[in-house]
Amino acid sequence: MDFPEYTLEALLRLVDVGVHVVDANGITRYFNHAAAKIEGLDPDQVIGRHVLDVYPSLDGQSSTLLRVASTLKPVLNHQQSFTNYKGNRITTINSSWPIVVDGKLLGAVEVSRDITEVRQLSERLVDLQARIFERPKKGSQRQMTRYTFDNLIGQDKSFLEVMQRAQQAAASNSSVLVWGETGTGKELLVQSIHHASPRSSGPFVAQNCAALPETLLESILFGTVKGSFTGAENRQGLFEVAEGGTLFLDEINAMPPNLQVKLLRVLQERYIRRIGDSRVRPVDVRIITAMNTDPWQAVQAGQLREDLYFRINVVQLEIPPLRKRPADIALLTQYFLDKYNRQLGKQVKGLSAETEQLFQTYPWPGNVRELEHAIEGALNIIDDGLIELENLPAHILRYQRQHAPAVAATLQPGQNLRETLATIEMQLIEQALEQSGHNISHAAALLGIPRQTLQYRLRALHMR
Repeated sequence: MDFPEYTLEALLRLVDVGVHVVDANGITRYFNHAAAKIEGLDPDQVIGRHVLDVYPSLDGQSSTLLRVASTLKPVLNHQQSFTNYKGNRITTINSSWPIVVDGKLLGAVEVSRDITEVRQLSERLVDLQARIFERPKKGSQRQMTRYTFDNLIGQDKSFLEVMQRAQQAAASNSSVLVWGETGTGKELLVQSIHHASPRSSGPFVAQNCAALPETLLESILFGTVKGSFTGAENRQGLFEVAEGGTLFLDEINAMPPNLQVKLLRVLQERYIRRIGDSRVRPVDVRIITAMNTDPWQAVQAGQLREDLYFRINVVQLEIPPLRKRPADIALLTQYFLDKYNRQLGKQVKGLSAETEQLFQTYPWPGNVRELEHAIEGALNIIDDGLIELENLPAHILRYQRQHAPAVAATLQPGQNLRETLATIEMQLIEQALEQSGHNISHAAALLGIPRQTLQYRLRALHMR
């Protein structure tokens, strides 16, 4: 084997996708280790044998390799379920291409990715939701969401404005687009909107658009009919499951463009067509979408179709990050302290002055979720007293060490100790005022002292 051929062989052995090559007669000539792992077969059981001998449940049309070899047309992102030689049911997403040299067919190559477990779990989830959301008997009540507007904690003006707009939007059936950084509480807000809406007695169904490959996401959303692809069964999708309620599509900008077109059509025409079906089915579903980036930037970056953006962006709600709501940090801290004291049986009273100051200056890239986990983690290792710096996650302490304020403590000529300490105190107060936007309450929290004490020191030091 010469060097280029050896290199190619090594690369194909290392890749984590299955590679299957057949000749013009359908005889397997190459079958890499990833393909063997996906299909539960040994390469020796496949190489040198005809495709249909190894996969008896397929035929010349349902086998994408044989179809490509016959039509000379590639088949891309094709979902396929089949029973392999050992009787195991496998689902893959395949892309197949003919191998043509100088106008002569030499064979076909297929690259496959195993989605057996993903598909099984997704279909079980759809089935479970369908059973949960079956029409209740007359007079019975169902609670579809865990969170309401009462669970959204905050007193910052920008946060309260978003809550007010969300409560107003809840009364309608219009599409809502929620966006904000990871951890800001987008799904909590979406659930709250559903709970306060006229659809609150209907289903609340959520799907992350980034969690599934395109073909599987399409079948999960719209459903399938038997025979629409190899191994497909009659199955309703999430649009039908959410009938009369709300369908929440998270990370909508991760939805593939072809699927965005189909979603736009559903939103405009209010009916769906299961994959492979000629029948259309009317749907009565409110769509709420979310993403963690600016929606218009997603449009400009080509992640979100402009026409779909205008269709889902009837009401837009931007949840501000925690670093822009400093007044809410103490409020949320107390809320999570009470929550985990109850859950863990602890009696932690609060934060030390140093920890409280750090909480006010730390940027919280993970937002409310990060704050919650920091407090939950601390209460797992202490039983009572105050949360000290050493009880916090390592990455927060690393930030604290890297951003510790540097204050000059040099004794100046003509100054005694009292005057030097007053100078240092003034520098610290000035830094706190700058970091807090000259808000006295926030600056006092940064310094770890009461507001009244800071006001007294400002007067005593003759500072504005």
